[in-house]
Amino acid sequence: MQTQEVILEPQKKKRNKKKIILISLGVLLAIGLSLFIFANGYINKSLAETEGTIQLPSLENEVTVTTDGDGVPHIKAENNHDLYMAQGYIQAQSRMFQMEMSRRQASGTLSEIVGEAAVGHDKYFRSLGLRRAAEESYNIYSDESKKVLQWFADGVNAYIKQAKEENSLPVEFTLMGSEPAEWTPVDSLTIGKYMAFDLGGHWERQAFNYYALNNFAEEKAYELFPVYPENKPTIIGEDEVDVAASFENAIIPHAFNGSNNWVVSGEKSKSGQPLLANDPHLGLATPSIWYQMQLESPDVSVSGVIFAGVPGIILGHNEKIAWGVTNTGPDVQQLYLEKRNPDNPNEFLYEDNWEEAEVIDEPIKVKDGETIDYEVIETRHGPIISEHANESAKDTVMSLRWTALEATTELEAILEINRASNWSEFEKGLEKFLSPAQNFVFASSDGTIAYKANGNIPIYENGEDAQLPLEGWEKENNWKGYIPFDELPTVVNPDKGFVATANNKIIGDEYPYHISNMWAQPYRYERIAEVLAAGNDLTAKDMQALQMDKMNLQAREFVPMFAETLDSVELTDDAKKAMELLLNWDYKDNVDASQPLIFHQWLDEIEAILYDGEIPEDVMDLFGSRGQTTDELLRRGNNSIWIQENGGIKELLSQSLENTMDKLVKEHGKEPADWKWGDYHKVQFYHPLSDISPVLEFFFNNEDPISVGGSSVTPMAASYDSETGIVDHGASWRFVIDTNDMETGYHIVGPGQAGHFKSDWYHNQMNDWVGGGYHVTEMNAEKGMELTLTP
Repeated sequence: MQTQEVILEPQKKKRNKKKIILISLGVLLAIGLSLFIFANGYINKSLAETEGTIQLPSLENEVTVTTDGDGVPHIKAENNHDLYMAQGYIQAQSRMFQMEMSRRQASGTLSEIVGEAAVGHDKYFRSLGLRRAAEESYNIYSDESKKVLQWFADGVNAYIKQAKEENSLPVEFTLMGSEPAEWTPVDSLTIGKYMAFDLGGHWERQAFNYYALNNFAEEKAYELFPVYPENKPTIIGEDEVDVAASFENAIIPHAFNGSNNWVVSGEKSKSGQPLLANDPHLGLATPSIWYQMQLESPDVSVSGVIFAGVPGIILGHNEKIAWGVTNTGPDVQQLYLEKRNPDNPNEFLYEDNWEEAEVIDEPIKVKDGETIDYEVIETRHGPIISEHANESAKDTVMSLRWTALEATTELEAILEINRASNWSEFEKGLEKFLSPAQNFVFASSDGTIAYKANGNIPIYENGEDAQLPLEGWEKENNWKGYIPFDELPTVVNPDKGFVATANNKIIGDEYPYHISNMWAQPYRYERIAEVLAAGNDLTAKDMQALQMDKMNLQAREFVPMFAETLDSVELTDDAKKAMELLLNWDYKDNVDASQPLIFHQWLDEIEAILYDGEIPEDVMDLFGSRGQTTDELLRRGNNSIWIQENGGIKELLSQSLENTMDKLVKEHGKEPADWKWGDYHKVQFYHPLSDISPVLEFFFNNEDPISVGGSSVTPMAASYDSETGIVDHGASWRFVIDTNDMETGYHIVGPGQAGHFKSDWYHNQMNDWVGGGYHVTEMNAEKGMELTLTP
């Protein structure tokens, strides 16, 4: 019996130990569950309220906000004060963290919440002075527009106050250890100035051209200068500076910032009324750069999209008209070489005299660090943006003159456009839209279609001057004013029945003014014009299909040329397979096709052979829109010095094709016919905090990247990072309307409306963005979740 007890004792201890472990696990599970419930509840507190009643003390009357099934808020107010205050509140509910980051990015105050890592960014934007330009712009706004800006800011601040009191700010603020400060009218205008920055203006290409002339033989350098290809369609008929060092901290906007838009007359449409389509191409991220809304008061009824942090509707339609934009891409930025006085670093030469520059204190606060005493120097031309100069020319620096750094009134134009009812009123509103210069297309229920290249476009005596930095000490190099408004390229009701733009050259050499040397490659426009010219009885669905069109006219031009050139060249077996596939291609960048993968990689390898080793990596960042240059070199073939120096066109094409196949076989397998464009070319709308840790990535970007067709040269624009294949730039919003029914618009806002990762509208439009789905938005939404804002 004693023996049995001795045997049983260890078993008893074993059971007790197991029991203790189970109890401990239960306790830990309960604690974890409690923490999860607490965290979940805390996170859910910051979800936008879409139902019920919220008190906003400054309102004059009740405001109704109906949120439809696609997350689009329809705001109905009895007066404009309440309308714009409600718009500010609703935007902040859904996008407050995005708004905060946008104003900080543009103002150069990211270091306050990010720390030392953002100092270089902040120095650059303090130098540019977008916020200073916004402050100057505010001073010239009308009293009515200032009221709108303030009413909008009051709505944002009502949300901020409420969220702080209820401890319901978005979780991103907790993660960043910050809170939003009071919103001001200048914050909204600063975000507008940032969009002008994002759309660029070619200063970096001037810097690159300057580098080329100082480092290559003149003829070889000039081959790299931008030239628009001949016979392609238009919309309307001395001291050396170390360029690489000078701009090493510069932030360069995406090279493919472009867009598509077009209008079709009723003569070519099935409904007998004009059609309009627009898809602006910008960075793809979470949340979307756009926020879709509908606004209604006794004198405003407008639907479309706006940048988060800005009142009104910038793109869309009202009950009479619809409009869309693309980037004109004019030469609105000019670099000036400045000679600094060796005895006074704040004086610069102008017309044989030393002229005092303005010195602006811009202290930069740094999280967990000391405030940096930073100074910005502005010459008569603009801010000095080259912080570092070659020792041999340390007294010569570069300044930037740019239309966006002047006082401008874009928001005032938007508010007028929102209320316009015909082309005359719309065009009148455009007089106040100065920067960035944009291609506006217009359609009206009265049957009018129109186009205008609008904004401040500088007058150069010689268009070639815009290709290089100019000597700032010579008066003759100053701009000669701007192209008069009434002389800007304009078309109303053209005989061909449509107008389209895709950042291509807008007018021929007969036009008396210089607009730009830098145009997008013509392929998107050519394809759009090809389809519209051939079409009749066109419908809104046809316009949607054209926005998703994946026809690659660059390949249609170059594949036969490449094949003919290589016809007598002995190729490797893999290269032969590639050529066979390419010659049997329909030239569509479809997701399941292997040919787009081969063709685009081939072009990358051609550029690698031509430029790597010749142009330093940091200078390549300044070589904007180099695809246009590469295309032109290929058209010249053996007449190009760059191609001659690489063995001639046959050697260049055969070697680059072999390099292409070697790389793709390693990455995608031995059989080219089995490759798919979509295995490499994928889209993901990244949240700015998702790369901080895998945990945050799980919450903010928990969907896998999606395979997608198209490319940067197809109407279905999908530009990608060549290292990863991830699509990071494309149609940030797609919109189509048939003016026969001005109540109904077709939209897609990738990846969704909401900024909160637990919202149903956070990433719900990703698959539609890839597949070409659209949601219908009615001007007067009768169904949806109803929120009442009360005084």
